[in-house]
This record gives sequence, structure tokens and C-alpha cells, in this order.
Amino acid sequence: MQNVIFLHGGVGGHTDYSEKVRGYAMNSMTIDPLDSVIHAVMQLEDDPDFNAGTGSYPRVDGSIQMDAAVMTEQGFGSVVGIENVRNPVLVARDVMEKSPHVMMSGDGALSFARKMGHGFYDASTERTMEKHRKIMEKILNGKEELLPREKFIAELIKNNESTGDTVGAIARIDGKFAVAVSTGGAVPMLRGRVGDTPIIGCGFYCGPKGGIVTTGIGEEITKRLLCYNIYLKIGSDSLQNILDEAVKDFGNIHVGIIAVTKDETASSANGNMSTGMHIF
Repeated sequence: MQNVIFLHGGVGGHTDYSEKVRGYAMNSMTIDPLDSVIHAVMQLEDDPDFNAGTGSYPRVDGSIQMDAAVMTEQGFGSVVGIENVRNPVLVARDVMEKSPHVMMSGDGALSFARKMGHGFYDASTERTMEKHRKIMEKILNGKEELLPREKFIAELIKNNESTGDTVGAIARIDGKFAVAVSTGGAVPMLRGRVGDTPIIGCGFYCGPKGGIVTTGIGEEITKRLLCYNIYLKIGSDSLQNILDEAVKDFGNIHVGIIAVTKDETASSANGNMSTGMHIF
């Protein structure tokens, strides 16, 4: 059985970053699956081209709240709506390994992060703030046709493009699996919105049979418990067929999936999805 690390950089974007993502996969090779996926996601969080960590998109109020999660065959940890940290995936690891909890959110997650030694960091960039300004201008001026998410936001404000560039990684090393995911959320979104990324069985799942992570419209992924339901089907058909069927169920709602089992790797998406794999 070969070792493998498999990354994605989100679905629905207009630019293919697969070459860059493959480079990050190659840079993430270690002897431990959890260390490998953490290192992979940290690189994606530090790259402003991806909507995770640095480069996360602002909420409607201009704030940046991030979600991240990690999971091995032994357990998981996640953070929800955390602000002002550089690498949310590292805080998620601390939740799993250094706390009695599995999920922490908001101010509590931030307080925990500070106690664990994670310093202040402003994740905003000129690019994301400019995109935020343009989307808010579109919503507020009412001159362009709005997408359903934008209409909802507009209604709330007065009484884009939608994206789901979550980043994720799966590693299979010496027969053991680990996954890690991170995101700045969808666009546009209200403060406090939670998608699939930090929720076990939705945006990520890992067990003795393999690991799965997803990207796309988090609300729809969560409704379907997508990763857990895919995990349950492992072995019933080829992994590629299982993923293709899951994506087909979404119609034109953006979704992307990568998965690794003991003897297969596969990916499927209904939009552009940057992926990269390294086998060693």
C-alpha cells in the first residue's frame, strides 16, 4: 500500500491552482498522517489565493470568521467562527489533542487559542476586502440581479458570485488516515454563519476505511451529511462511482469531493476544483 497525500483548493473558482496545490502536497510528506494534512492545510491557509486563513473572505459586517477541523481514526477537533489567528487548523488540532472538547466556537475558541500560544493575526488582504466592497455595493444598490443568497442578505440589510473555496487534505500513511479542512466561509454571509467545514460527517470524515473532505455550498453539504454517507458506501462500488453519484445529486449546486481509501483515491466536482496529489 503506497502512502498518499491528496489536497484540494476549493470548487467553483475561475482559476486553476492545481499546479500550486500539487506542490503543497509534495511539501507535506511526513511519516505521520496528521502532521502531513496539518502542514498541507497550513500552506493553503498562508496562501492568499485560497479562502482559508490569510485570504479568508469577510462577512457582511466586514469581519473575518474562520472554521477548521482535523480528524484521525481516533478522534477530531474543530473551531467555528474563530477570528484573528493565522492558522485555524492548528487551533483545531489543539482542541483535539489538548482539550477535553471536540468543538469550540467564537470568543471561546479565540480565548483557547491565545492560551495555547496562538498570537493575534489579521487575516484580511487587499484582494478580499476589495471583493467584499464590490459585493456589498451590488447588494445595496439593487441595480443588478441578485443570487438567492444575496437576496436574503439584501432583505436583512434593508428592513456575486457565491463561492465555496474551502481547502482540505487527506493523508494515508502506513495504512493510517487523517484529514484536515479550513475555510473563510461563503460569499456573501452573515456574521455567525456556519457551513459544513467544522461539522463532523458533513465537511470531513475519517475512519479505518478512509478519509473524505468536501468543498462547495456548505448548507447543502450539511443537509446531506455528505462525508459520512460517502464513508458508509465505501466498498459498495468503485470510489469514483460513489463520488460521481454524490456530486450528481447536487445538480448545479457547487460541490467537490476528494477521498482516499486503503486502495483507491478519487475526486469529483461539478465545477472547477484545484487538486493535487503526492504518492510516496
